[in-house]
Formats: sequence, C-alpha cells, structure tokens
Amino acid sequence: MKTTTSSFLVLLLSLIIITLIILTPTGEAQGTSFGFYSRTCPNVESIVRSTVQSHFQSDPTVAPALLRMHFHDCFVQGCDASILINGPNTEKSAFPNRLLRGFDVIDDAKKQLEASCPGIVSCADILTLAARDSVSLTKGVGWPVPLGRRDGTVSLDSDTNNLPAFTDSIQVQVQKFADKGLNAQDLVTLVACQFFSNRLYNFSTTTTTGADPTIDPAFVPQLRALCPQNGDGSRRVALDTGSQNTFDDSYFKNLKNGRGVLESDQKLWTDPATRTIVQRYSGTIRGLFGLRFSVEFARSMVKMSNIGVKTGSQGQIRRVCTAVN
Repeated sequence: MKTTTSSFLVLLLSLIIITLIILTPTGEAQGTSFGFYSRTCPNVESIVRSTVQSHFQSDPTVAPALLRMHFHDCFVQGCDASILINGPNTEKSAFPNRLLRGFDVIDDAKKQLEASCPGIVSCADILTLAARDSVSLTKGVGWPVPLGRRDGTVSLDSDTNNLPAFTDSIQVQVQKFADKGLNAQDLVTLVACQFFSNRLYNFSTTTTTGADPTIDPAFVPQLRALCPQNGDGSRRVALDTGSQNTFDDSYFKNLKNGRGVLESDQKLWTDPATRTIVQRYSGTIRGLFGLRFSVEFARSMVKMSNIGVKTGSQGQIRRVCTAVN
C-alpha cells in the first residue's frame, strides 16, 4: 500500500508541475492560446484524440510515427504542417522524410473536423494535438496544448537540411537545436532517428565483429538479426528495445548500458556535453523537485510546438491537409 500511495503522489506532483509549467505565458506562442477553438470548434480535441486512438488500436507503432512527424515538421519552416503537403520537391518527398508514417491519421482527423466545423481547424494544430495524444496513449502524461496555428503554404525538400541527422556530432545537433530556441536538455529529451545498419557491419577495425565498439557486444547479434547485412532497408526496428510501445525512461537506461540502436542516440551517452542529462533521466527520479522524464518531455514538446508558428495572415486553414488552398 505504501508503494502504491507513493507512486500516486509522485504522479500527482508530476501532473501539477506539468500544468504549472505549461499554463504560463511561455507556453503560448504569439497568436496561440489555450481554448482557441472553444467557441468555433469545441470538440476539436476529442475528435483528434478518438481518431488517433482508433488508429493506435489497429497499429500501436503509429504513436511514435506521429511524434516523429511532428518533430520533422517543426524543424523545417516551423510547426505549420508543411510536412503534409504532397508533390515533387516537397518536404514529404525529401530523403529524411521518406519513411515517415501516420499521414492517414491526420487526413482522417481533418475529414471529421471539416464535417463538424468546416474551415476552422488547421492541419498544424491537428498534428500538434495528435503528437500529444500519441504520448498519452502509450502511457505517457498528457499536457495542455495552446492552439491557433495556421498552415504554411511553402514546402521545399531543400529545407530539410535543418533536420538533425543520425551522423551528426553532438555539437552539430546541439547547434541545430539552439537555432530553434531549444537547448541540450531538449535535444536529449526529444531526439530520435532511424538508420543504424552502418553501426553493425564494417564500422570498426577495433572489434572482432566489425561493429561499433560503443554497442554492448551481447546486443550486436540481436540487432543483426533485425537488420541483416544487405537486407531490407525499409524494415522498421524499435529504437527503445524492450519497451517500444510504452512511453517511459527505459530509452535512457538502454543508452547507459550500450544498447542505443542509433549512432546519434548512443552519442548522447558517450559525449560529455549530454551524458549528465542522460544520467539524470536514467534514474527513477531526477531534479530538485523530483521531476520525472514525462514532465521534462511535456515542457520540451510545448517549446518545440511553438517553433515558427504562423498566425493570422501568415498562413491559411487548408481544407485538405495534403494541398495548399
């Protein structure tokens, strides 16, 4: 009973802190606000959540996919749903975005919202809400989302150079985050990529297997079974081994144990600039007030979702998320 009560109190404290952190002026970008659609489309959040939940029940991997899509959208032209626009030479067609998924979830939510309140809710807000809901559906803690974003009208594949790459050094990644108003802690909290086969074969001459020496040797056979040499490069592999369908801090514990799937992920542990942050997250509780990873993640997500927000005449409300009006 003591353990249950203690866990409940920690969770309650986390929820209170999340609310205090986010329900402040810094939680809102210029032109966005909490309750933005309270009169014009009061059911927006429930419609988006039910849509995400329906797709999640059929395919739980859509949750991290939506989170990643939101990340890729915000880092290019800001959080304006430009990642959703179809066509040649658009962000969606760029190499870093070719394996993104979950577009059907956003299209489904948009279709339902257009039927309920036509021309009111932006695709940018739908994607932001869907990312939040994908976290809560995987046992993460939700957070209030300021709304009022407009949709962008420009989408260029050349702009995706701003995205953090799996081969980037920590210094380069930190700078890319800093350019967006995010810090090293936000980097550690939010980062995720997908390419790792290069770490398994002919990476190093210092190991008998030829694999990256920072990988736990006992973990190499498991990764090679999932990603055979010259195998299917489009195969999807969980980055958070052992806890891929649950939102928790096991990702950081994996890094500490040399079980980061990606080279860029494992660098978070091996580089002194970010190692301390990983150490603080890989414990049960961190920080002066016992803040948990979920609290810091919510804070970083709100910061990221305010990058380059377009409001008023800066954007539009697309009738269809895949095309500019």
